[in-house]
Amino acid sequence: MPDYKGEPKSHYEIWWTFGWPYETSVAMAHLVFGKLFDRHPDIKIITHHMGGMIPFFEGRVGPGWDQLGTRTSDVDYTLLLNDLKKRPVDYFHQFYADTAVFGSTAATLCGLSFFGADRVLFASDSPFDPERGSAYIRWTIEIIDKLEITEAERYAIYEGNARRLLKLQ
Repeated sequence: MPDYKGEPKSHYEIWWTFGWPYETSVAMAHLVFGKLFDRHPDIKIITHHMGGMIPFFEGRVGPGWDQLGTRTSDVDYTLLLNDLKKRPVDYFHQFYADTAVFGSTAATLCGLSFFGADRVLFASDSPFDPERGSAYIRWTIEIIDKLEITEAERYAIYEGNARRLLKLQ
């Protein structure tokens, strides 16, 4: 898919670099504004790539969407905003996120700050890149091992959250 009108296709693998995290974020927003969490308050959803762009854009997701409808003239989104049981950002905090962020310490810290250690699960893109898949796993382990978190939080990320969420022994 092109990034700009007039392009025959996405250049420079922009579709991969920004497209996938963007699509993750868009899907999350549709679930939130489609009131999925209001209808199914106990639903558990794991998002890939540490929740895409949501943690980084917390200001837009929080205070920005608290003003939903004030920037739109053709649809009255204030009705939707008033119909939600919570602030939009509070629904985004209900998602779970995996650690597959291509070895980015900054993204890991940002996502961990947004979701909390009790909603982050270890993951990798392996075998997405069979030639380097194990490198991505090593990078993620190195990042998690260096985080200034408790051993209980580290255990939760590595396996405890998955065991709890998936009801494994």
